[in-house]
Amino acid sequence: MLDVLLVIGFVENKQGLMPSMFNLVRAVAAEVCEELFTPIPPHAELALNGVEVFMNASGSHHQLRKLDVRLRAFIGATHTRGGVYMYSNHQGCDGGRLYYDGCACVVVNGDLVAQGSQFSLKDVEVIVAHVDLDAVASLRGSISSFQEQASYKTKVPSVAAPYSLCQSFDLKISLSSPLEIKYHCAEEEIAFGPGCWLWDYLRRSGASGFLLPLSGGADSSSVAAIVGCMCQLVVKEIANGDEQVKADAIRIGHYADGEFPTDSREFAKRIFYTVFMGSENSSEATRTRAKVLAHEIGSWHLDVSIDGIVSAFLSLFQTLTGKRPQYKVDGGSNIENLGLQNIQARIRMVLAFMFASLLPWVHSKPGFYLVLGSSNVDEGLRGYLTKYDCSSADINPIGSISKQDLRAFLRWASTHLCYSSLADIEAAPPTAELEPIRSDYSQLDEVDMGMTYEELSVYGRLRKIFRCGPVSMFKNLCYRWGAKLTPSEVAEKVKHFFKYYSINRHKMTVLTPSYHAESYSPEDNRFDLRQFLYNSRWPYQFRKIDKLVKELNGDSIAIKESSGMGVVAAGSGNPNVGL
Repeated sequence: MLDVLLVIGFVENKQGLMPSMFNLVRAVAAEVCEELFTPIPPHAELALNGVEVFMNASGSHHQLRKLDVRLRAFIGATHTRGGVYMYSNHQGCDGGRLYYDGCACVVVNGDLVAQGSQFSLKDVEVIVAHVDLDAVASLRGSISSFQEQASYKTKVPSVAAPYSLCQSFDLKISLSSPLEIKYHCAEEEIAFGPGCWLWDYLRRSGASGFLLPLSGGADSSSVAAIVGCMCQLVVKEIANGDEQVKADAIRIGHYADGEFPTDSREFAKRIFYTVFMGSENSSEATRTRAKVLAHEIGSWHLDVSIDGIVSAFLSLFQTLTGKRPQYKVDGGSNIENLGLQNIQARIRMVLAFMFASLLPWVHSKPGFYLVLGSSNVDEGLRGYLTKYDCSSADINPIGSISKQDLRAFLRWASTHLCYSSLADIEAAPPTAELEPIRSDYSQLDEVDMGMTYEELSVYGRLRKIFRCGPVSMFKNLCYRWGAKLTPSEVAEKVKHFFKYYSINRHKMTVLTPSYHAESYSPEDNRFDLRQFLYNSRWPYQFRKIDKLVKELNGDSIAIKESSGMGVVAAGSGNPNVGL
């Protein structure tokens, strides 16, 4: 695990203070990681026991929009009771789904006076602050309720150490002033968090690079942009003089004769393969978008047709059974239609792993390439993916990021990462391109799923964060959607979601390990096989919903104006609300 270290110097200012504050005994204590967030945190009692400096060595992982929750905890810990809060955090990835995002901080009496970077390729980062401990005593002395509660508080055990924390008064040492808190927007978090996570995976796994099946759609293009961002971060850190990043980049990119990465596109060419695996159902638009994006990033791009392999599979099947399946638009059944789509999807997975293992050999490179997956959190929740298709990979940078957030990221990255083709990719309607395109039919993801990505995001938050089952989800959505939908329509949506949520739980047991970015990731209990036994008809819950619909006169609009969510699930539909 990589530590972010923190050093702080204390200045004792006795000028103009009351004599009773001379020769104070300075008290330092520590609380660990999650203790900060407990209902009765240790620092509350320690402050009443005279502790002025609180230290927290944490292992807090990144999650979208989580930093504000952390900083509010530091500020709240010292705002009403005074004190200096020194927070250090792990930084980097240790081989799991979590990325620890650093951001060491020093807070004095509710004011942030030092803040480290949240996303960095550095192994160690040091931040320094100079503070006046007498300011803590002064604040506490001005709060009568603090003094009263401290007077009868049971003393906690302490150890006396003959050591002076503070330096003598010296005008040459300036005190640290309050800072404006630095936050990244969600789009930057998606770029930098998974980007740093991928770099740690790459440099510590022994792999020589990444391979991505690039379809030209929003999800795989988001992953490609994140890898491109990683390459930009590596080149930037090398330019800033980071010798460890430079040494890792030279080793992974197989540079020789004193050369090292100076251009992100040239570096991407060495460590990143993208493959467009098209079929007769692929459009020229997606093929072109994939090619243009690969050029902007600098990846080694391949364009492969899988029609011959699909045809070979179908011919074998026809030889064995005497039947040849047809797409639904050509008169086939739903079973035939789904089977033909799955063949294409699974062929792409096999090809991706073959390319990842053999292309380094083709180009006389040692090692192997890690295959990147590109299914998002909403598709995992709904089960809108083929088991063992291109969602099956070594790791997935976007597996717990919502489609809404990814589309916002694509718009941001088109400008800030200088990949302009992402704007066109974001604007295109999401489609799997696994069925033939006809003049009167074009396959669209949201039509296939029977629900929108926006609705899936709401379902996911209600299901996981707020522990809603079918009935409680129905009640909350009647508040949220009651001005537009009748209770009967809300009921049908909830039933449709839980039907497919349950029948697709088996896919979670083989889901590719993904970067943890959302609190409603469907990976919970991924190895718990009891999920196979879910009754997808939900008889008791659905009967209860039907009863409520009848009581509410379900065929009419119940609410004239939307009143938001129910109290239990307040904010569940807005990803910008801290959770």
